[in-house]
Amino acid sequence: MFNHIMIGTNDLDRSEAFYNAVLGVLGAGAPLRNQSPSGHLRLFYRHAGSTFCVAEPIDGEPATCANGATIGFKCSSPEQAKEFHDVAVASGGISIEDPPGLRTSNMGSLYLAYVRDPDGNKLCALYRPK
Repeated sequence: MFNHIMIGTNDLDRSEAFYNAVLGVLGAGAPLRNQSPSGHLRLFYRHAGSTFCVAEPIDGEPATCANGATIGFKCSSPEQAKEFHDVAVASGGISIEDPPGLRTSNMGSLYLAYVRDPDGNKLCALYRPK
């Protein structure tokens, strides 16, 4: 359904260090660093047919996180979701909500781990047992 997701950052180098570590857990390599026609820098992480982008806002305003938004990353195991969480926290993220673990709802069971990146964007590492 999605081609890419792009978020803003107020410190591209800090975001690059954070996302290199966190997305490396999922198998993503180093990003393609790109300069937009407006001169703003962007990072493009490509993995498994998807693209995750981190960019300096083109409008020149500070980057802000979206209230109510969560970006979910699919993990291959509960251990990978926990590692995503732990690497995120060790790389400057903040653990939020309940500790990583299995949650059951009317949508079934999911292993979830939530963090905020250094710019405040809410991330979720998710493993759906088969």
